[in-house]
Amino acid sequence: MTDDPKATPAIDHYPNGNVRFAGFHLHGEMHGAWVFYRSDGSVMRSGSFDRGRQVGTWTTMARDGRVVKETTFTDSTG
Repeated sequence: MTDDPKATPAIDHYPNGNVRFAGFHLHGEMHGAWVFYRSDGSVMRSGSFDRGRQVGTWTTMARDGRVVKETTFTDSTG
């Protein structure tokens, strides 16, 4: 999800038809919430981008849905 009306949906699929990733692009860059999936359909990683830069907390999950890792990205430009 993104609150920017100019963002366009981005989705790709594995050869088996399952979703590979889903998110949004803004001016050609990843923007807003993204989810990356394994070929079996399980969620591998999720988080948000701000104009191509990872922001906030990203969660990595095991195939069974357990949280394996959480990584918090902070603004390093300020």
